[in-house]
Amino acid sequence: MMGVIFIAPPAAGKGTISKYLVDNYGYMHLSTGDLLREIAKEDNSLGHEVAKLMQNGQFISDEIILDIFEKKFQEIKDKPFILDGMPRNKKQAIYLDKVLEKCDVNNYKVININISKDLLMKRATGRRLCPNCGSSYNIYFDGFKPLEENKCNNCKENLIQRKDDSLDTFNVRYQTYLEETEPLLEYYQTKNKLYQIDASKPQDEILKSVDKILKGETND
Repeated sequence: MMGVIFIAPPAAGKGTISKYLVDNYGYMHLSTGDLLREIAKEDNSLGHEVAKLMQNGQFISDEIILDIFEKKFQEIKDKPFILDGMPRNKKQAIYLDKVLEKCDVNNYKVININISKDLLMKRATGRRLCPNCGSSYNIYFDGFKPLEENKCNNCKENLIQRKDDSLDTFNVRYQTYLEETEPLLEYYQTKNKLYQIDASKPQDEILKSVDKILKGETND
């Protein structure tokens, strides 16, 4: 079983690559962000706490993340998997190693997605979603803009911007990423698990790079 772990700042394109792996290789996608957004909708103390932290652009505590992750990982441990948003720091990475070892999983690769802050900002703050059918758009990029301003191309529903896609939230999340997540690169480099892709390239080239990594044809 081959596992994939992404290291990337907000809006770097993990979702697009993950969908490609799911559709073409049968991967199971475990997104910490999606799991947390589900919990944030729950009307209880944990849901309220998670919702507040996410709206302010703050990372969720290790204790919450690790508990959620371990429970969910048990459901996918026998399948090729993608971990999106986990680990976020070295403490989580060390814990993750213990969980993977417990589940007899050692065949995984860590992919670092390199991308500029300016491009990230446009991807994050320009993102618009259809609350009805789930279609995604971006107001800054041709080919991703809705045909009619603020209207879904498919169902004509008014588009929305997630609260955690605001500029202030992005700046907080990006700075936290630099401080907490980038040190993971050195950690995984010493384990000979780290691979690099350039997310500023066209999408087809990015996906070809991913293919090469999975097939063992490159190691940056």
